[in-house]
Amino acid sequence: MSYVSPGKGYSRDSRYLTTRITADGRDGYRVEPGRYRLVVSRACPWASRAVIVRRLLGLEEALPMAVAGPVHDERSWTFDLDPGRRDPVLGIERLRDAYLARDPGYDRGITVPAVVDVPSGKVVTNDVPRITLDMALEWTPYHRPGAPALYPPALRPEIDAVNEVVYRDVNNAVYEAGFAGTQEAYADAYARLFARLDRLSARLERSRYLVGDGITEADVRLFTTLVRFDAVYHGHFKCNRQKLAEMPVLWAYARDLFQTPGFGDTVDFEHIKRHYYLVHDDINPTGIVPAGPDTAGWLAPHGREALGGRPFGDGTAPGPVAPGEAVPAGHTPLA
Repeated sequence: MSYVSPGKGYSRDSRYLTTRITADGRDGYRVEPGRYRLVVSRACPWASRAVIVRRLLGLEEALPMAVAGPVHDERSWTFDLDPGRRDPVLGIERLRDAYLARDPGYDRGITVPAVVDVPSGKVVTNDVPRITLDMALEWTPYHRPGAPALYPPALRPEIDAVNEVVYRDVNNAVYEAGFAGTQEAYADAYARLFARLDRLSARLERSRYLVGDGITEADVRLFTTLVRFDAVYHGHFKCNRQKLAEMPVLWAYARDLFQTPGFGDTVDFEHIKRHYYLVHDDINPTGIVPAGPDTAGWLAPHGREALGGRPFGDGTAPGPVAPGEAVPAGHTPLA
């Protein structure tokens, strides 16, 4: 399976299924607790956004989750973590089956996160940017008491602006560097990535969170790249000017979030490493998965409380991880 096209830069296929699940059902799919299944992989940064937001908002019962294994082939993510290697609710072995149920001629990416309509077995949406926003805005009757406002109206223009540059220069730039097929494409992505990280560091030197005084959608989107940085992007994707652990402000910011309920307790470092180092076999043909880095540093004091801020705004922290959803012991320093 090839991820690098020699002589070309990397271009992400963002042709998503943009059907929305809304409170009024205007796209044909109404918010209903238990009707849908959120399919994720803990390895994938885009899916990890949805895992974090779902937990912060307390949607575990309303929107049940299926966790695919960290390794897939050119056909699909698979449910090899489940008994019989089959999702117990959807009854399928591969996520591809739910995409083909939606469209037998589907020829785009079989991506996570994906929200599947359980009665029909069809994928409703894999629209990464929209899924978490709709969790925050359309599923509000099923939020837990004390759920934070992750996309508050007054801050939306600023959140949107931050998200745009973080996506272009951080979330996607690491892939543009890692999958570059020319030196020039790599150099451009590398330069944009570290220039943006320097700007974010300057911003976060005086503010505990990216926008406002509490956690928002913007923090979730940046965190999922930062938490993978030293484990995979620094070496595997050649984003090696510095490790995250060598960028003091961003490292403290990332540790602050990691130690906040809803963030670090969703992170599976073993799944992350297995995915990148095994699936991208044109970059890592030996299939050797690194033993490091040591993740214990994620639990070191961060000192960010001195900047003030209220992680959950007027709300409260989520409770314990739902039964059956804990990251396996040994896959996280929190275990």
